[in-house]
Amino acid sequence: MKEKNKIYFVSDSHFGIDYDKYTSSYREKLMISWLDEIKNDACQLHLCGDIFDFWFEYKYLVPRGFFQIFSKLRELSESGIEIYYYLGNHDMWTFGYIEESIGAKVLKNGSFKEINGKIFYIAHGDGLGPYDRKYNFLKKIFSSKLMQFMFKLIHPSISFRIATKWSSASRKKHKYPKKIEYKNEWLVKYAKNVLENQKVDYFIFGHRHIPFQYSLNKNSLFTNLGDWLFNFSYAVYDGENLLLKNYKPK
Repeated sequence: MKEKNKIYFVSDSHFGIDYDKYTSSYREKLMISWLDEIKNDACQLHLCGDIFDFWFEYKYLVPRGFFQIFSKLRELSESGIEIYYYLGNHDMWTFGYIEESIGAKVLKNGSFKEINGKIFYIAHGDGLGPYDRKYNFLKKIFSSKLMQFMFKLIHPSISFRIATKWSSASRKKHKYPKKIEYKNEWLVKYAKNVLENQKVDYFIFGHRHIPFQYSLNKNSLFTNLGDWLFNFSYAVYDGENLLLKNYKPK
């Protein structure tokens, strides 16, 4: 029997939308297959935001579907695997259902964790630093109690249609670069600023959909998790090294 000592990180699956040639259903089944493989050696699983493309809980209603992924995550949780869910910009509006249904600890902001004597800074990555002032302003509005109350007044069939169209339009405008100057990535710049005031061995973020690792200095490694739209990437920490991998079903 394998020792359960590995820690896994994944983000940006955006379940609920089809993307390019990969449907949401296909990607969900692929992640379930991955979860089945890691459950034998995992002690922790960190879901680093935007697992769903849109999430909003009404008092008596939650988004339709996702039964299979919730069921699998609940299975992992009940087996003793600690699950942490970091809210992203697409799934910030959760009010208890995720905690109750899968037994996860939900974090609205990033967290610093000490693991095996190493300091990890884990977050979705949106709104960090001063590099996207327009989005930071919008995030404050969307996070407000008033905005949440007003959204609840809209009938779900209308509100979800609005959110889906908005997300789709935003995604069509956004193109992921083929060549990246990692040192100029704004989350890398943010991480360097953090290092000026405190020691961090591993920065682990999602949000940017670009899977890469970058050495900030000889002791600090930056990792962006990529996504499960088309990269199917994740990170795993084995107690000594943090590796970035792409999932290929066995």
